[in-house]
Amino acid sequence: MPHSTVRRPWTRLLTTGLSVTLAAASLDGLAINTATLASSSLSPDCLEYRIIGVCYWLRCTPFGCKIKTSPKVRHYTPDSVVSSYSDTGANPWTEVALMSPTNPTARGGGDGTTNQAHENNLTKFKNADVIGHPGTLLFNRFASQFGYTCPGTGVPFQPYLLSTFDTLAWRYNLPEMLYPEALIPGQREIGSSPMGDLWGSVYPRGGFLEQVDDHKAAAVIAQRAGDIVTRRGQPHLYLPLLAMAYPGYWPAGELEEGDANSGKWQPLQPERSPTCVVFPHQAALPQAEDGAYVWGLWRPYQCCKREGQTFLGSSYFGQ
Repeated sequence: MPHSTVRRPWTRLLTTGLSVTLAAASLDGLAINTATLASSSLSPDCLEYRIIGVCYWLRCTPFGCKIKTSPKVRHYTPDSVVSSYSDTGANPWTEVALMSPTNPTARGGGDGTTNQAHENNLTKFKNADVIGHPGTLLFNRFASQFGYTCPGTGVPFQPYLLSTFDTLAWRYNLPEMLYPEALIPGQREIGSSPMGDLWGSVYPRGGFLEQVDDHKAAAVIAQRAGDIVTRRGQPHLYLPLLAMAYPGYWPAGELEEGDANSGKWQPLQPERSPTCVVFPHQAALPQAEDGAYVWGLWRPYQCCKREGQTFLGSSYFGQ
């Protein structure tokens, strides 16, 4: 595909996508809702569409066989919305809040405190919900203007993890408090102590964390939730957010902290952004007065258009 053809949509869509997303960002004072979340999927920065190589196919007809090629593309897809919030039953995404109500095993929430004003409250607790992103149809129309696109994994409004129903693991850290990653310092951490940017550890993957900064605590909890749903066979009550590979399609794999090649986060609440980040980062960390934060989890996919009956392989540019 000629280079000019690949880049042509950017000049037309960059302005459109950013204007729509930034328009949504001006509504920060309102509760997050489905319409706002759907519009957040129009982000060229998070999409990061690229042609990375060539796929080879064998096409056979009664008149013989030929080798055909198709571009191999890579882009991110908003698979899910991850909410990390203090008050049990109060998911800030208004239309889905009833999916995770309080129940006899999950009533309370918020931070630990001794009610002493002079003390820092280090212990944070957050609920976490991972729900399929509602902007799939809007995103597909937007992304298809760049070229051939890869199907994502998330099903709109599908709950993949609701921590209020994952009581034993989320509130008591069982059995994860016994895992080596939870017992050995320096294992699976978001940031690092020597670098001075340690936000917290991924394990144990539950709702409690010692972190004085509420935004950082919520981000660590969101990372834990994303870590769970992008793996199979975890000791939690959840649905895996994973797809099976097939010829010409390479879906996103396991989410890894600090690795944009495994996934990245779009801030949506308390302030919305048209760009994506990985944890930890140096961007501003707005504090939510109600302790409720929301991110869109974008995951990388690679694929190519089928041009024959048999997939022969692929090559990358520059290799």
